[in-house]
Amino acid sequence: MGRKLLLEHANVPGIETFEVYRRNGGYRSVEKALKTMSPQNVVEEVQASGLRGRGGAGFPTGMKWSFLAKPEGVPRYLLCNADESEPGTFKDRYLMEKIPHLLVEGMIVSSYALGCNQSYIYIRGEYMWVLEIVEKAIAEAYANGFLGKNILGSGYDLDLAIAPGGGAYICGEETALIESLEGKRGNPRIKPPFPAVKGLWGCPTVVNNVESIAAVVPIVNDGGAEYAKIGIGKSTGTKLISACGNLVKPGVYEIELGLSVEEFIYSDEWCGGIANGKKIKACVPGGSSVPILPANLITKTAEGTDRLMSYESLAEGGFATGSMLGSGGFIVFDEDQCIVRNTWNFARFYAHESCGQCSPCREGTGWMEKVLRRLEHGQGHMHDIDLLAEINKKIEGNTICPLGDAAAWPVAAAIRHFREEFEWHVTHPDEAVKRNFGIASNHMPLV
Repeated sequence: MGRKLLLEHANVPGIETFEVYRRNGGYRSVEKALKTMSPQNVVEEVQASGLRGRGGAGFPTGMKWSFLAKPEGVPRYLLCNADESEPGTFKDRYLMEKIPHLLVEGMIVSSYALGCNQSYIYIRGEYMWVLEIVEKAIAEAYANGFLGKNILGSGYDLDLAIAPGGGAYICGEETALIESLEGKRGNPRIKPPFPAVKGLWGCPTVVNNVESIAAVVPIVNDGGAEYAKIGIGKSTGTKLISACGNLVKPGVYEIELGLSVEEFIYSDEWCGGIANGKKIKACVPGGSSVPILPANLITKTAEGTDRLMSYESLAEGGFATGSMLGSGGFIVFDEDQCIVRNTWNFARFYAHESCGQCSPCREGTGWMEKVLRRLEHGQGHMHDIDLLAEINKKIEGNTICPLGDAAAWPVAAAIRHFREEFEWHVTHPDEAVKRNFGIASNHMPLV
């Protein structure tokens, strides 16, 4: 049984209330930090933990905090990015629903470390019921003296508020989130300046993901060095994984980083294997924006070593044979699923969610969606496959935010590993239309 640092008490009845959360050890990190540690001590513990951002990029959280500018007389802000919306990723929603006080506690300790007296949790519009849960937790924290003026008699003041988003995927990008929070259209900003220097209302700002902020609680409670002992290499600690697709037991799991992918998929403790006795065909291991891997590269690398649930192992081989841990959105496809149809679905999402600010993304995502729709509906041509690859090259790396790359990588990887399936849709148009779930039963993935 793997250790659980975030979800240990997730199934305790009433854990969403302050009283039960407190009775189960809640808010100990606030007491410890505010009574016995300086803000710099907290930053140092987070740096020692090796915690990497859990939103997708995997950048070291302590290092990100160290970049925060500290000009005299200028407020600083901590923004929690709860705008989770990538297809296949729903672990932050689960955490906020189950243990909202864990996020509030993490916000208090993190804000103290960064010298912030006003912080915000930016929650996407489609999560309105989650917003109400977190809002209630914040009110309870105020009522019990953990928010507001002179918290626990420490002299530290913090106000915490929720900022509801409009439900646009792009607002998960940190500068677009800041624009949205300022009341403007959620378009990304050109960097530099980075938010750590010039963020919300022109002030130094840190934007962290829900899970990243929640992880600060056990780090402060037990120490950064203890946290760093969990995991493998530079992938320290535990990670929430939202597993979905053709699995026996889809759900949100907290794993110790370094667990083998094979054990995660097939062990009864985790996903329990592929549903209905089918074989696995492919997997998107880190949310819809990361490259898909065929069956022969999911549990083993191209070198034949075990593939692990870690930032390094999933990326081994680069995009030729590897992928990314990303946001932890783990999507599994069985042998009956159609890769072309799935790729089209992802492309539809990114075409819809492009903010339209950059021409390569605005035009390119729309083109990709149209070409993939042709192929899926038996109206494609063989040159369409190369056309998709060309469009990908025009988008990738040519936009001011990562949405362009997020749209391009899934399509490029699908063609790289499953080109023969795309060709089959061209050579068998009638069958492609009739068989909405593809040719998987007799398909051998390309390496």
